[in-house]
Amino acid sequence: QVQLVESGGGLVQTGGSLRLSCTASSHISDVYSMDWYRQAPGKQRDLVASINSGGITNYADSVKGRFTISRDNVKNTVDLQMNSLKPEDTAVYYCNIVLQRRGSPNRYSYWGQGTQVTVSS
Repeated sequence: QVQLVESGGGLVQTGGSLRLSCTASSHISDVYSMDWYRQAPGKQRDLVASINSGGITNYADSVKGRFTISRDNVKNTVDLQMNSLKPEDTAVYYCNIVLQRRGSPNRYSYWGQGTQVTVSS
């Protein structure tokens, strides 16, 4: 069982920066993707950024140019650097890792507990 621990959330003013980090409790292999989602009160959980096994990244339009996702395969971490933060970025941010063994159609998704990011205006 993979456990994910997030850190780095907090309160920041508009225009500020935060760096979120997600660490897996054990070495992981067969990673399909490592992602960050966020969920604001009363809203659905949305994908913010993802990075696949080949290092290809994908971002929600609302964060393009401001957020950067990165991964460290040795440390089993995935980080999200958030710059130029806006009040609408306020949400609980969740780390997600999807594993898929080569040749298998099955994917297994693991979630962190979430970390609060609050951007004050």
